[in-house]
Amino acid sequence: MAERFRITLAQLNPTVGDIAGNAAKARAAWEAGKAAGADLVALTEMFITGYNTQDLVEKPIFHQTAIAAIEKLAQDCADGPALAIGGPWVEGAELFNAYHICRGGKVVSRVLKHELPNETVFDEVRIFDSGPLGGPYSVGNTRIGSPICEDAWHPDVSETLAETGAEFLLVPNGSPYYRGKMDTRFNHMVARVVETGLPLIYLNMIGGQDDQVFDGGSFGLNPGGEMAFHMPVFDEEIAHVDLIRGPEGWRIAEGPKAHIPDDWEQDYRVMVEGLRDYCRKTGFAKVLLGMSGGIDSALVATIAADALGPENVRCVMLPSEYTSEHSLEDAKACATALGCHYDFVPISAGRDAITATLAPLFEGLAADTTEENIQSRLRGLLLMALSNKFNEMLLTTGNKSEVAVGYATIYGDMAGGYNPIKDLYKTRVFETCRWRNANHRGWMMGPGGEVIPERIITKPPSAELRPDQKDSDSLPDYPVLDGILTMLVDQDASVADCVAAGYDKADVKRVEHLLYISEYKRFQSAPGARLTKHAFWLDRRYPIAMRWRDNEA
Repeated sequence: MAERFRITLAQLNPTVGDIAGNAAKARAAWEAGKAAGADLVALTEMFITGYNTQDLVEKPIFHQTAIAAIEKLAQDCADGPALAIGGPWVEGAELFNAYHICRGGKVVSRVLKHELPNETVFDEVRIFDSGPLGGPYSVGNTRIGSPICEDAWHPDVSETLAETGAEFLLVPNGSPYYRGKMDTRFNHMVARVVETGLPLIYLNMIGGQDDQVFDGGSFGLNPGGEMAFHMPVFDEEIAHVDLIRGPEGWRIAEGPKAHIPDDWEQDYRVMVEGLRDYCRKTGFAKVLLGMSGGIDSALVATIAADALGPENVRCVMLPSEYTSEHSLEDAKACATALGCHYDFVPISAGRDAITATLAPLFEGLAADTTEENIQSRLRGLLLMALSNKFNEMLLTTGNKSEVAVGYATIYGDMAGGYNPIKDLYKTRVFETCRWRNANHRGWMMGPGGEVIPERIITKPPSAELRPDQKDSDSLPDYPVLDGILTMLVDQDASVADCVAAGYDKADVKRVEHLLYISEYKRFQSAPGARLTKHAFWLDRRYPIAMRWRDNEA
């Protein structure tokens, strides 16, 4: 009879800093594995601390507490399958990202991460020390190699494990989403399988952590790169996976292959899960936002309803004399369709009071953007007052196009704790609204159907801070703006590259100027769900005070 090795894979959602809670999740997964007759229960990278910890893991009391929790887990899980769990480890003055193998009441092996990522959202070279290239660990008479996350994106660690006797690879990950990431993972893991000739199990965590959302989607590959199983994206799941040893070595038994949604659905789910976990992990049950009647606030309200339930979302219309009748109707229609609480708070009286207060100082000066921004900042003040009074987190609603060029008022409509659409260009905002109106999924807590009125999607965008204002008065049309920004921000293109692609040089230089002078606003802006590899915050860190401009074109 063929020999079997069963692994219980725990694709779970840890919380950074909740060491006791994460340990309890690990213990529950181990109990499930024990009941299923598993030989090994596997959790993800840095699971005991949550991930990405950033500098928190360097605090001695923090990593000491995490290490002690793993040692306690080992004792508690002595009578049953081995347990593999990610967490920190200290040797002398060195701090490592480690994978701890627990069996028989103690930690019997530790794998130390060798290849430390130092790009995009990761600073592991700054935080951790690099472990040596090592060999496999044993569970019973089976030798397993565990390249930790980035280790599996480079050939050296896996090749060393294969050369030193590993019989299959189990890769624990903390791999966050960006658009197209799953294909990138497949390509790298298939390469490792082809190079080593070994089966490979890729185990990823799920859940939101600040701007990052970990999307799960754990999978197994047999030699040749054939998919053996694929776990769902974004959902917590414990799966029992069998490997069968035959004449040619271990092979992963066929298992369920979950459907992988398209980019539109995955992006939308990232925004929903990012907000849901940000609220859950920071202690907020309810949110509010300014509901302008425009497309951005309508999409944010919909994301919030899907993340938290409509009963936990307050939509506030704060009209001035420049607010159109259409906006008043559309804001209320969207909030009503979603089933959210709707408040109507005119700002005219407050604005008159502020205008009167400033009149002696402004006497003889022409009205300009100062008066426009007073409206926005007054709205921010009122929304923050509601936030304080009702303990509801304020959401901001600026899309990536606006965030990029500073088309937002600092301490005004930028006020708030989280921005679900921060990494979504305006042109994608339109298409995302259409996608949500046409699609409803079980993980959405809001209602199905056309929740965003068509007129919100089709009318020309406007901040409505002066008569007949349109966004196009201040910015290139959004298809042009987003095309230029995609090149300058997401592709690190030069001005000459943009001109060669067909964009007007004057438009490109104007957008470049706005991009650079808005850095100080982004530095003070709310975090938001990361959808791309060039999201504003950890992916793109530019100085605020600087004079570089691309004048070569």
